[in-house]
Amino acid sequence: MSIKEKIEGAGSAVVDTAKTAGKKIAGGVEHAAEWVAEKAHIDDKSCALKILPHMDVVASCGTKIGSVDHTEGDSIKLTKFASPDNEHHYIPMSWVDHVDTHVHLKKNSVESMSNWKSDAASCASCGA
Repeated sequence: MSIKEKIEGAGSAVVDTAKTAGKKIAGGVEHAAEWVAEKAHIDDKSCALKILPHMDVVASCGTKIGSVDHTEGDSIKLTKFASPDNEHHYIPMSWVDHVDTHVHLKKNSVESMSNWKSDAASCASCGA
C-alpha cells in the first residue's frame, strides 16, 4: 500500500469518526433542550424559547397588551412600565399562539387583561 493510499484511508476514517461524533453531539443537544423544557414546564419549547425580554405582547385583536419582562416557569411576566396600572401581570404560556418579533396571543385584549394574574403561581389556573 502506497503512502497516498494510507493517507486517503486515514482521511476517510477521520471523516467517518467526525460524522459519528457530530450525530452524537446533535442528539445530545436535542436531549438537553428537551430536558430544559421539561424542567421549566415548557410545553411548546419552540415558542417559549423564542420569547425574549422587552418583546411586545399582542392580543389576537392586534392590541398591544404589554411587554415581556421575562418568562417564569410556564408563565410570562409582563413589565409594569407597559401596563395600564403600572403593575406586573402574568399570563400563561398556553395563551401564546406564536412568536416572531412579538408574542402573539390566542385571546383578545379584553379577555387577556381581564384574566391575567398578579403572580406566576396563579397562572396555573388560567388555562388555555
